[in-house]
Amino acid sequence: MAEVVALVDYGAGNLHSVRNALIAAGAETVKLTADPDVVRAADRIILPGVGAFGACAAGLRAIPGLIEAMRERVHVGGAPFLGICVGMQLLADRGLEHGVTAGLGWIAGEVRAIEATDPAIKIPHMGWNDVVPTPHEDGAELIEPGEAYFLHSYHFQPAEGRHIAAMTDHGGGLVAAVARDNILGVQFHPEKSQSYGLELLSRFLEWKP
Repeated sequence: MAEVVALVDYGAGNLHSVRNALIAAGAETVKLTADPDVVRAADRIILPGVGAFGACAAGLRAIPGLIEAMRERVHVGGAPFLGICVGMQLLADRGLEHGVTAGLGWIAGEVRAIEATDPAIKIPHMGWNDVVPTPHEDGAELIEPGEAYFLHSYHFQPAEGRHIAAMTDHGGGLVAAVARDNILGVQFHPEKSQSYGLELLSRFLEWKP
């Protein structure tokens, strides 16, 4: 029986591009959904996200039972989870964009503005940049060295270095990926990262943490 990938639709994601990339990477059944029952029954869950942390968090919380279903399926059921861009940032305890907004609290840390240490460094961090894997106990097999497409003005600072799965450099080190147990988050956009992104999604679809 084909695995079902739940692509969470809460009004804050580049859904169709992500869905197309997943199918190109080998996914058989991708359901765009905000239905907690579908999420609870899915084999894998992907949380995309574009825009402001606070708006994305509010959109997620506005759907009754959705966060609870995600938590149950991921933390109790052990389903592999992938957060993309703001979907990755929402894993943090809180975001500091336009005030303080609570995140999911799945990986301890906070999301802060990128600080330019040099006037030549442009913010947002936009375009292609290196992804450099770090020695890591969880999800290390998913992140390969390469180049991916980034677009963000805020970055995730995990409380513990062991949750950093990859770094990139934009006037200083920025976290490119985080991981913990069966949870992976990437700051870059796999769906915009051509072969590098498709290969990552393919590995995620085969991941058995």
